Parts: sequence; C-alpha cells; structure tokens
Amino acid sequence: MSAEGRWSDLAMRMVSGLALAALGLGAVWAGGWIFIWFVALACGGIMWELVRMLAPDRPEVSGGLGVLTTLCSVLAIWFPAGLALPTLLIPAVLGWLLLKVQRRIFVPYAFFILLAGFGMASVRSEFGFTWMLWLILTVAATDIAGYFAGRLLGGPKFWPAISPKKTWSGTMAGWALAAVVGLAFTSVLPGGVLLVALSVVASFASQMGDIAESAVKRHVGVKDSSALIPGHGGIFDRFDGMLGASVLVLIVMEVTGYPPGVM
Repeated sequence: MSAEGRWSDLAMRMVSGLALAALGLGAVWAGGWIFIWFVALACGGIMWELVRMLAPDRPEVSGGLGVLTTLCSVLAIWFPAGLALPTLLIPAVLGWLLLKVQRRIFVPYAFFILLAGFGMASVRSEFGFTWMLWLILTVAATDIAGYFAGRLLGGPKFWPAISPKKTWSGTMAGWALAAVVGLAFTSVLPGGVLLVALSVVASFASQMGDIAESAVKRHVGVKDSSALIPGHGGIFDRFDGMLGASVLVLIVMEVTGYPPGVM
C-alpha cells in the first residue's frame, strides 16, 4: 500500500474522532441520567446496526430492537439489582423469537452489547468521573497506538482470518500505551502497579471487542457496521473496543470488588 493510501482516511477519522470525543467526554463529565441516556442511545444504535448486518431484510426488527435496547439499558440502571440481569436479557430473547436467521450469533452479541452498556453506566455512577475517564483513555490509547504502529511498523498479522489489517506491532503498541495511561492515573487513583496491569488487560479486552465485531462483519460480508460516522463507519465500529473493556471491568468489579481501594 502506498503512503498516500495508508493515511487516506486519517483526516476524516481525526475530525469525526474529535467530535465524538467532545460529545462523549461532555456526557461523562455531566454524569447522572445524561450519561446513562448517552450510553443507552449508543447501545440502541449498535443493536440497530447489528440486526441490520445479520438480517438486512428486516428493517422493522432492527429499528424495534434498537429502541427496546435503549429502554432496557436505562431501566436496568433504574430497577433494583435483582431485576437488572433479566432486563438486559429482554432484547436478546425477543430477537431470538423474531429473527429466523443468524440467531446463534445475534443472542450472545445482543447480551454483550447491553452488558457493556450496563458496565459503563455502573462505573460512572458508582465510582465517578475519574475512573470512567481512565477507562475511556485506556481504550482510546489502545486504538490510537494500534492504528499508527500498525501502519508505520506493519509486520505479522494478529488474526488475519478475522481481521486482516491488525498487526502484532499495533496490538503490542496498544498494550504499551495503555500501560502508560494506567501509570499516569496512579497519581489520582488507588491500585498502584495493579492499575497498570488492569490497564493492559482492559486494552486486550478492547482489542477482543474489536475482533469480535470484525468476526461478525466478515461472516456477513460487510466492511462497516453502517455509514453513520464519517471515517469510522458505524457506532459499532467506533465503540466495539469500549464494549469489550466495559464488560471486563464489570466482571472484575463483581468478582474482586474493583476498583481497588473503593470497596
């Protein structure tokens, strides 16, 4: 690939990325129901894109499940703890009933989307702005380092059968920059070296979220989940890494009492 082709999408990605960052950070800063609705709407958009990819001939189902996902994402936070999991499962169950194709792919991904949204809302509401900022910057660092290192250094592919553009150089650069983010946050968050390690693990989880979405797109033969975001594709394309990292953080929260020093 020529140097011009290698960087042809950079300007558009930067403009769209900065606009998304401003919107997202504004919602994170505001917190409360503003952030909850921001996450819920993003999850609804991702669900809409997922169903459009899996069942392009069922636009009424994709739209309906997108709206339902948004509502369930909000209700799961509002309801008592015992009702959160059943609420998160509703779109997956309904999708299983309505879709006649790709249901074995749809159900786990649908639950994954809602669980990730619940994880993001939980981190922001229970542990505050700084922890949510750490998570966002860890994922962003992984994406940025992977993009530039992969194009500058190239080398062996990470998982060519699923994601032919991802390289080991980009993958490891993502881990390295995520560790730097974790190290920077040790001055304001508890955990010390454990926070650095958690940043690297969250970086890997975000990459697996990206890989998981790539597997769906490769399976159905599409390049992007949609064309909603210039230079990035769809909402799913932009937030796939955040979904993976958020699910990891939610699991760590439940199993270990994360964040360290808070519980």
